[in-house]
Amino acid sequence: MTINLNIGSNLGDRHANLARAVAMLIDAFAPRRWLASDIYESEPWGYDSANAFLNQGLRLDIGSDMQPAEILALTRKVEQSICADPHRHADGSYRDRVIDIDIITIDHIVMHSPELTLPHPQMLNRPFVLIPYNQINKAE
Repeated sequence: MTINLNIGSNLGDRHANLARAVAMLIDAFAPRRWLASDIYESEPWGYDSANAFLNQGLRLDIGSDMQPAEILALTRKVEQSICADPHRHADGSYRDRVIDIDIITIDHIVMHSPELTLPHPQMLNRPFVLIPYNQINKAE
């Protein structure tokens, strides 16, 4: 099973935040193989902020078939352990964040639920997702 994630940070030590998230995700999923993209800087998407994001793609090839809900729970656990602050304001608008982990794809699963849509519904609109995704999926 192959999981593609996009990790972003626009607060604090952004490089250290990404490195910590990658290490924790590798520990949590224990992949047979993994690939991390280069780090890309991007402007915030969907809201205004003076704090640019660093984004990195992560591909995890795991040996077991996990359910998407299990994968989502593990990624949220990693996010919460790095920073428990919410990703959105009370009105639902985006806010700056120490860490953000988005599930982009899980194998070729197509699904839509209140908690998770696969593939990620905005991936084609976000160069900061597509560039790292293409880098780690063409590396084979």
